[in-house]
Amino acid sequence: MKPSDVLILPGWQNSGPQHWQTLWEQEHGFRRVQQHDWMRPLRGDWMAQLEQAVIVCDEAPVLVAHSLGCHLVAAWAAHSAHRGRVRAALLVAPADVEREDLQPLVPSWSPPVLQPLPFPSLLLASRDDPYCDFERARRLASAWGAQFKDCGDRGHINGESGLGRWPDGQALLQDLMKD
Repeated sequence: MKPSDVLILPGWQNSGPQHWQTLWEQEHGFRRVQQHDWMRPLRGDWMAQLEQAVIVCDEAPVLVAHSLGCHLVAAWAAHSAHRGRVRAALLVAPADVEREDLQPLVPSWSPPVLQPLPFPSLLLASRDDPYCDFERARRLASAWGAQFKDCGDRGHINGESGLGRWPDGQALLQDLMKD
């Protein structure tokens, strides 16, 4: 599999320089799916960008999503004729798009798509994620048909979590890619 067939799907506001997604992109040559507006994410627009990224992959891509990117995977998979091309998805720290404090920031994402994903997926959640209650993350994994992994207390599993290149996450991605 070519590194460019691993698609990085950041969440709202993109992933900064210390985020594991950015570090993986730099280290491994994975390809970030760029969005037109990282600050005002529109579900349909983000889905169109993912659709285009999947279509141009040489092989079945693996999706590596963080936060709102997890919801992007679910929404895209529910509507795309190309969803069967995806090999697997790593879903990390999904945001709760229905929370009162988050909903006004991402209004086009509620209600979330809660259909099973048509490809293998693994959802990683933190017990102290400020953007999604742990049990809510578990329910999202169940709705999406994803395996669930408890990452302990890791915050939003982002740049502020002090993970660096996050070798544990890389190992989980490699395991997911073997299936």
